[in-house]
Order: sequence, then structure tokens, then C-alpha cells
Amino acid sequence: MSTALQRRFRWTSLLSALILYACSGSPMESVDIPGGTDSPTMSIVSDAVPRYTFRVINEFPHDRQAFTQGLVFENGILYEGTGLRGQSTLRRVDLVSGEVGKMLNLKAAFFGEGVAIYQDKIIQLTWTSNRGFVYDKETFTQQDEFSYPTQGWGVTHDGTRLIMTDGTANLYFLNPLTFERLGEVEVRDENGPVVYLNELEYIQGRLFANVWQSDRIAVINPDDGRVTNWIDLTGLLSPQDRGGADVLNGIAFDAETSRLFVTGKRWPKLFEIELVPAAPQALARDFSAVRVHE
Repeated sequence: MSTALQRRFRWTSLLSALILYACSGSPMESVDIPGGTDSPTMSIVSDAVPRYTFRVINEFPHDRQAFTQGLVFENGILYEGTGLRGQSTLRRVDLVSGEVGKMLNLKAAFFGEGVAIYQDKIIQLTWTSNRGFVYDKETFTQQDEFSYPTQGWGVTHDGTRLIMTDGTANLYFLNPLTFERLGEVEVRDENGPVVYLNELEYIQGRLFANVWQSDRIAVINPDDGRVTNWIDLTGLLSPQDRGGADVLNGIAFDAETSRLFVTGKRWPKLFEIELVPAAPQALARDFSAVRVHE
């Protein structure tokens, strides 16, 4: 069996099991995230509900000037949205070299946020301007813009709906053509709402969401907003690479080869990782679409 087929089999087996196991309503154990009163309230799952750490498969160069807000992988190419006023961009990036092949600079008034590819278009949010932009995927020519009443943080889609975050515990569902709001759901664990939901990636029925100011990714059932698992990426970026780096942010999935990529704001590296069960009894029963080390 080829490596790509092995990865796809692991992902499929893992996420199918996650969906079945999440329906059992197993208990979770609360763990506070250090960092003061401004840190998000979070939980990580107990051994009864498997939680995951990571193993690095590959490291790729990443532009230290890229304040990563959104990340997408399609047909062998990374698309990245970056933030900060006067520095916000939309980029097409070569994965292996990290070189930027095409870049669009946003106007200085806009603080760029999450990006998503829907059909032949790229959708990019802005933070506090209440405006999103629609670009031609190949040329980066702006084709449209739309408005929303909240802040803009992360965005992805499930094939029929855009899914958007605004820094609260809410997920918003939008029509990907008209941008009309179709509904919303609050993300919760057993302690209540999980806030600071940021960059998103939709992977075979589950949302993977960076939680701002933490090194964890929440795995969410978008149907009811329930956090079904946590992925702990503490220590992914080494201390020697930390200089000037900001928080973990950026999740991309290669659907063709089942590779999972993560990075952060102003990180010098982008990582391909596979998930590792955090407890011996937490076997690879939990995610069907993510590559898991056994």
C-alpha cells in the first residue's frame, strides 16, 4: 500500500471512530490554561475521551514576517492570509521552499484574518472592519466584498456553507455565494463556552480550531458545537526558534495525501505532524481523517 493510501486509511479509520466515540457522552477532565485572567477557559479530555499530542513528520521554512491568520492547502500549494495593519497580505506559497510565488497587499486600513478557498475563489476576512473580500484564486483579482456585523477571525467551509469565527465561542454559518447568515452554534465543553476560537480547518465532518493564546487545537462537532477532543501542541516550536514568534495559528489539510500542517504567527517553520494518543489506553480510535502514529 502506498504511503498516501496508508495515510488516507488512517485518517478515515480515525475520524469515523471519533464520531462514534463522541456520541457516547464520556466524561471530560477540566484543566485550566495558565496565563492570567485573560486566558481562554478550556478543557482537555480525560483518558476516557482520548486526547492527542503530536509527532513531527516534516519541517518546512516559513516566512518570519508572516503574521499568519489563515492557512489553506490545495493541489500542492499553500494559500496564506496574514495580518497587522499595513502588513496584511494574501499569499500563494510553495510548501517545500517557503517561497512566496504571488502576493496581494491589503490596503493599510485592513487587518487581514482567515482565508478559505471555495470553488475557484478565495475568501478573506478582516478583523474589525466588518468586511470580507472575494478574490479569483488564480489571479488574486478582487471580485466581490461582503459585510458582517461581528469581528472576523477564522473561516473555512464544509462544502455547502462557510463557517466563521469572531473570537467568541460562536460559529457562524454563511451562504458561500450570498454571504447571508444561515445560523450559528455555540462551542462548549463541560465547563461551558470555549472562547477565542480562531483559525479553522474543516476535516471530514469535524472542525479543527486554533484557540488563541493557547497551544491547543479544539476538535469540534459543528452540528452541536460540542468539543469532542483536544490536540496539545505544546513544545512544537523549539525554544531556539521562539525569538520573535507569536502564538500558534494556522491549520491546513492536504485531502489528497492526508497530511496535516500547522504553523504560527511569525514562526520560522511550518510543520507536518501526525497525532499521537496522549495515554496508552487512548488507541487510534478517535479521528478518522488525521494521520495517527501507532
